[in-house]
Amino acid sequence: MNHHPYEILQDKCRTLRLAETAKELPNLLREAEAKNWTYHELVYEILSYEMRCREQKNNERLMKWAEFPEILTFDTYDLKEQTALGEKQLNVLKELNWIEEFFTLILMGPTGAGKTHLSVALGIHAVERGYKVSFVSMNQLMYILKTKEYINKSKIRYKRIIASDLIIIDDVMYMTYETQEANLFFQFIYDLYDKAAFILTSNKGPNEWGKFLGDPTLTTAILDRLLHRSEIITFDNETDSIRMKYRKVLF
Repeated sequence: MNHHPYEILQDKCRTLRLAETAKELPNLLREAEAKNWTYHELVYEILSYEMRCREQKNNERLMKWAEFPEILTFDTYDLKEQTALGEKQLNVLKELNWIEEFFTLILMGPTGAGKTHLSVALGIHAVERGYKVSFVSMNQLMYILKTKEYINKSKIRYKRIIASDLIIIDDVMYMTYETQEANLFFQFIYDLYDKAAFILTSNKGPNEWGKFLGDPTLTTAILDRLLHRSEIITFDNETDSIRMKYRKVLF
């Protein structure tokens, strides 16, 4: 044989599509010899290594798919900074059963109160558990819905959004929408009813959404679907927002 035994084994790993194991195999075999692993232990370590690598790659793929605006996790989320949630309620949300039940979480409150941080932290937490998540602002979503038929980038993004288990829509009803846009949003919600869970952040309560969509009947139809299984989390309208409290200053 012209090949080193390691190389033969690596080739076999690649043939079986164990690409990460193929690269790490020499190190694993050396460690097995140094630590006197049994055959059982060696096989276990090889398979565990491949699984960890695949989980990491899948996580990276899902994070790219989600398009979070920034990485905001629970590690930097301080429950003491707000009164919308207690530790018990947050732990219930972290269990993610509401995704399987196609719930809608509406995070309502003023700018800078921590709504987006909580939504992204929940989204990343879901990604880490294998869920497909999409994050999109309301304005971005409207653009995608209007252009998905003739702009390829919008078409691809739309397909990813509708294939997601959890869809996070940021800044819902931030501005007034035209009739065509309101209809597109209704169709979007209608098509995904009982197919995906939602997190919506807004500085307006659902009872105010009608004046932004301009059609009370359409608004009622949208809310009927979104609020059928829902939890509204209200952030207090405090004088100083969390964002302002920790803002960077020059002087």
